[in-house]
Amino acid sequence: MKARLPQGYGGGPGNMNSMLKQAQKMQEEAQRVQEELEASEYEGVAGGGMVKVVMSGTHQLKTIDINPEAVDPDDVEMLQDMIIAAVNDAATKVDETASAEMSKVTGGLNIPGLF
Repeated sequence: MKARLPQGYGGGPGNMNSMLKQAQKMQEEAQRVQEELEASEYEGVAGGGMVKVVMSGTHQLKTIDINPEAVDPDDVEMLQDMIIAAVNDAATKVDETASAEMSKVTGGLNIPGLF
């Protein structure tokens, strides 16, 4: 006597083809989203807007805008800290956006190597 699985369960060829098509569609969608994310730009800000940076979705720094009032020759470390904070702010936005967008594509599944 053979046990039967309910309709839609099991490893039948139709089910496998359906799963492969879904995986391929998910991969194509993930690739499209990845390309959009890489083409996007993200702004990081620090010091109440005294330092602003723009970073690409590939974490490449595009611009740095420093308000002249932030430049104090006696306190260069403060300016350095604001630049670091602004860059880190932009990088965090890149990562959070990528994670959120990919999560939409994968339905929350963590698929290694997807992005």
